[in-house]
Amino acid sequence: MAMAKEPLPRTPSSARLDANGSEYDDGLSAFAGARPRLFGIAYRMLGSAAEAEDIVQDVWLRWQATDRSVVENPPAFLATTTTRMCISFSQSAKSRRETYVGPWLPEPVDTSNDPSLGAERGEALGFAILLLLEKLPPTERAAYILREAFDYSHREIADVLQIEEENSRQLVSRARKHIADGRRTAASSEEQRRLLEAFIKAAKNGDVAALEALFAEDVVSYSDGGGVVRTAARAPVSGRERVAKFYASFAWHFWAGVTLSWVETNGQAAVLISRDGIPGALGTIDASPQGINQIMWIMRPSKLAAISTDRLKIREPERHDQ
Repeated sequence: MAMAKEPLPRTPSSARLDANGSEYDDGLSAFAGARPRLFGIAYRMLGSAAEAEDIVQDVWLRWQATDRSVVENPPAFLATTTTRMCISFSQSAKSRRETYVGPWLPEPVDTSNDPSLGAERGEALGFAILLLLEKLPPTERAAYILREAFDYSHREIADVLQIEEENSRQLVSRARKHIADGRRTAASSEEQRRLLEAFIKAAKNGDVAALEALFAEDVVSYSDGGGVVRTAARAPVSGRERVAKFYASFAWHFWAGVTLSWVETNGQAAVLISRDGIPGALGTIDASPQGINQIMWIMRPSKLAAISTDRLKIREPERHDQ
């Protein structure tokens, strides 16, 4: 992808004047209307808001270079271009993640104002399912996302991926099976929030028994520091007893002097931990009727850059000085 990019225009009108003073269509209105969907597709495909923005920027440049007079359906053209670029980009992204230091987690996005993030449904947006999607081949991932999040027909998916309609059905069916095999019955959003709050309370107190009571037997804790945050665990910690003792071991210093902000990212409750006004970690969980299955901490600064507390829904910021 090009390093230097022309910034996306902010003007709401697509009517511009050429050198002769006549109006021409620069395609902005069509692009602006499709932009939320384009970002929603790219983010689900890549799990990175920064990479999704790069893709959308490149689609805009390609749209500018396209003979738009022959494009019958601009939104479909733009979505198709976005999807195909994401499939190509996924190959290099996979290589980078194979050498990533420590566990890789998706970059959080603010969904407090747009719970579905540019889609008909909020499917394929939560952290746990994004991790499962990472394991699928890019074409299979694309078919699943277009079908489950954006309600594309199999005919439309086949056109986007340049395959037969029956192949689209097979791809979506395989993806559904892979997701179902790796995903437990999810707890309700209210229960997820309750368990997250209970986890934070028990973790702050270093209460091993309370932590164990919240966890599923095979709970796993992930910390994404990208190799630049020393306090992030370089490997996942798993098992009810081990994870409980892990959190209790650093409770006395980790929670001292921090501010907790309850936020919504990726359509689920999360807690943003800041020290001296600087975000240091964002934590969330995935839970089922068996308890908390996964604890996920995003700590790499570049992944927290887009999380702004004045834009997210915050509930009762608290100060914790022990």
